[in-house]
Amino acid sequence: MRIGLLTEGGYPYATGEARLWCDRLVRGLPQHEFEIYALSRSAEQERARVPLPEHVTRVRTAPLWAPADDGRTYSRRERRRFADCFKELVRGICAGEPEPFAAGLYGLAGLAREQGGMYAALRSESAVRALESACRAPGAARTVQTAQVADLLEFVDELEVMLRPLSLDWYGEDTRGGGGLGGTDICHAAAGGVAALPGLLAKRFFGVPLLVTEYGVQLRAHYLSQLDTRGERETRPAVRALLTAFQLRLATEIYARADFLTPGNAHARRWQERCGASRERLRTVYPGMEADRFTTVGEAPDRGDPDTLVWVGRIEPAKDLIALLHAFAEVRRAEPGTRLRIFATAEAPGYLADCRSLAAQLFPDEAADSVTAGENPVTFEEIGGPDAPTTADAYGSGRVVVLSSVIEGFPVTLAEAMLCGRATVSTDVGAVCEVIGGTGLVVPPRNPRALAEACLSLLQDPERAQRLGAAARARALELFTVEQNVAAFEEIYLRLLAKGSVRPGGEIPFARPPEARVPGHWTSPTWAPAPEPSSEAAV
Repeated sequence: MRIGLLTEGGYPYATGEARLWCDRLVRGLPQHEFEIYALSRSAEQERARVPLPEHVTRVRTAPLWAPADDGRTYSRRERRRFADCFKELVRGICAGEPEPFAAGLYGLAGLAREQGGMYAALRSESAVRALESACRAPGAARTVQTAQVADLLEFVDELEVMLRPLSLDWYGEDTRGGGGLGGTDICHAAAGGVAALPGLLAKRFFGVPLLVTEYGVQLRAHYLSQLDTRGERETRPAVRALLTAFQLRLATEIYARADFLTPGNAHARRWQERCGASRERLRTVYPGMEADRFTTVGEAPDRGDPDTLVWVGRIEPAKDLIALLHAFAEVRRAEPGTRLRIFATAEAPGYLADCRSLAAQLFPDEAADSVTAGENPVTFEEIGGPDAPTTADAYGSGRVVVLSSVIEGFPVTLAEAMLCGRATVSTDVGAVCEVIGGTGLVVPPRNPRALAEACLSLLQDPERAQRLGAAARARALELFTVEQNVAAFEEIYLRLLAKGSVRPGGEIPFARPPEARVPGHWTSPTWAPAPEPSSEAAV
């Protein structure tokens, strides 16, 4: 099977979970041939490419960070065609109408496929005027109607970047032969949004089945990013409204056209259903984790320090460490010997400084006597040090693992703590309840007192904490391993291939035997006899 894997800002370049699950999937299916089509976000990202297995036969990268002006200018007829399609697209964006949006999107894709890139056309005065007319038209959203010239120019710049996949040469034959996405058996988008756009076009023009996996819903991530005003330049309201409308219309079109959708949890699934995805084409596939990394800690008789709470993750406002520190103050009043160890996988420097300052105020350094130096019961540490050389060691250092987030998708750190056999106390956000499944304690977010009471109930009852930890590890081994993740996608690939989307040329799935095209060096065997020269060649 030949699979085109579509990524954006992730595999095979970036680090983190987005890269890890793709790498585990590819390495877990060596019997299939993978082609990777990556949209990169920075030049630095492209320098850190991970080693790839032999059955990855092609890697093509399109930089979204670099200028895309190819010098192409359209003729008068082509400009008229562009104007008609662009008017439909922006009408769908501004008025929230799916039919004009889809017609305009595929019309622009057809033009780009035939005539080349649209860099100059999208930045032309006619495009800005068409966008302005759509913003002022009846039915447009109220915030969009307030857009000024500066807003229109900024949105057009952003739109040009998001529509670059329409102009890529990924879809048909290329100079190396073998075909692009149009020749694959399945397109698998590792995220929604712009990452899935090439797969949407491959399905539209070549009938290639499209599978979209979202472990973090791109539309939700966009909404959250608009709430973050800590950036260097705050986006104007009209521009935010236009960008959000585009992301919503694109997500709706992807969910409507994809052959199959695999959300990473029920929380993501609800987002997809509300945007129009049908339940018949949805199946939850949990992320796969390397359980072997946590076996030593998870099966060890030592359950960690009984007086220690552990927190692991990226230190940022969404994790609400401020509430955790206030909760720990309540815990210390009831159990003076308790410690809180905070292990940072990454950090927002300003927020980390605020947390350190609050910890110093709430917990002055304590000394056993007049000679010994004082210590703070709250420590901020990094994984990789002598006390916690691995992530598993960090989880294993305490009896209870805490998650205090106010915003969460799939809580990876929670699943890792479960694999380590640790009892957990978590806030009820995102997919936490789905992941825990009754093997841990869950409290409302932004409630330090409830968080403190749950932690105390486990610290004061070691047997209960041990039972919950054992149950949590059993649940994690059943649902959140690489093996179950790979097996689920293998089954979905076979189902999509057996279903067989209708190809424009009338090609029937399985019409060619597998021996017709064997990946690897056997494709052009050195032992094959040379073809005899034809009579025309002899002449």
